[in-house]
Amino acid sequence: MKRKLLSVILSVGMVASLLAGCAVSTDTGSGDSDAGAEETATTTEDAATEDEAEDVSASEDAATGEEIEITWMFWDDLEATEDLISKGYKEVIDRFNNDYAGVYHVNVITTNLEEYDTKLNALIAANDTPDIFICNPGPNLTQYVEAGVAADLTDILTNQEKEWYDSFSGGIFERITYDGKIMAVPTNFAAACVFYNTEIFEEAGVEVPTTYDELLAACEKIQAAGYTPISCSAGTAWCLSMVAGYLCDRVGGPDNLAKIESHEMEWTDPTFIEAGEKLKELSQYFQPTAAGDSNDQATAALYNGEAAMLIQGSWAIAQINGNNPDFEQKCGVFQFPAVEGGADPNRMIVKTDNLVMSSTTEHPEAVIALMKYFTDETAQKYTAEVGGKIPVVNGVEIDYTKAPAQLSYVQDILANMTGTFGFYNESLASVEAGDTFDNAMVDIFLGNCTSEEAFQKVEDFYLKEVWE
Repeated sequence: MKRKLLSVILSVGMVASLLAGCAVSTDTGSGDSDAGAEETATTTEDAATEDEAEDVSASEDAATGEEIEITWMFWDDLEATEDLISKGYKEVIDRFNNDYAGVYHVNVITTNLEEYDTKLNALIAANDTPDIFICNPGPNLTQYVEAGVAADLTDILTNQEKEWYDSFSGGIFERITYDGKIMAVPTNFAAACVFYNTEIFEEAGVEVPTTYDELLAACEKIQAAGYTPISCSAGTAWCLSMVAGYLCDRVGGPDNLAKIESHEMEWTDPTFIEAGEKLKELSQYFQPTAAGDSNDQATAALYNGEAAMLIQGSWAIAQINGNNPDFEQKCGVFQFPAVEGGADPNRMIVKTDNLVMSSTTEHPEAVIALMKYFTDETAQKYTAEVGGKIPVVNGVEIDYTKAPAQLSYVQDILANMTGTFGFYNESLASVEAGDTFDNAMVDIFLGNCTSEEAFQKVEDFYLKEVWE
């Protein structure tokens, strides 16, 4: 199936309303600036409030007018955030703008994570694509590659900037390379694990579970002790489908997705049905508000001491420690448990955050300069020592006495890793296929249908849109 191009994702008539929720800052508040990186609406001046109009005037003072200006789009508010990785990105932008004063200047477009893809697509549909934007691997990036939105970075990396390219860890470009063409640059690496409150485990008399049955038994004890066993967001569907992806892989093994792609296997295969049934079984231990909770709310339940466990990526370390630094000392990490009689339990869900250059940028040299700042030693040391994520370049000297304790736990898990895979919804044939999988998992959680009925919906989508 040919994936749909961005030209049919959005109608032009939708663009104005979608852009209203984006904000742009021309000053990220570096140094002693009083501007404070105020944000304004990216549409028209009429869309801004009187206060926002004043913010525009203040922020415009950050640029002299002599610089080449580029825009970078990100999925968090760099001023309001407590996420330490986001704060590190802000430091990169501040440092870049300061070092390149009079030459280059970055204007930042921000929105929340849940609306990011929709609003980025709106900008693209309006022929106002940011010069550089962050993007997940898999179908999200694929759609921009196939629509010609993403610039081919192969020659720049392998010829013009070969020393920079050679500094990256081996294999890090694999999921962002298409037909031999490198279409993005990674900024960090993370793995999905289970974070847990060691004090709650001790109070409930629970040991770290290594199997799915042990996990259920632990949940029973934790619930009896008066705590929510697992905090999970079904309101942010990818969080729930990440758990489902682990169950699919633990039950069926690494070949399932390849067999789905080649149509050697059906979505109604017993391994998928079993995974769905286990998702439903496990979800009885989620917080009562899981159906509507966002990812941020689910994560807060862990670091606020309300829930014993959170199944998330090591990208959550920065959010956890940024919002509640005291929680770090009682935050343990273990790998997602094995399913008895199932497949290899040492495979990990991993992903990178990636920077994409617009194919229409008029200033590729400025974009490359900014990308290099995100991957230089200063930024990569911060990634590990403060943010708790794994650097993507070699030779960075990390002081692990400064790094979050959780990072060493994650690295211990990765030391025994036998293989990796991506989010299930980011590993399917298209964004629409991933959405169908996400929605099916939410239906299982909500009790709208059985596991058989949910995976039949995914099967029906593939029969109509992929395997035809």
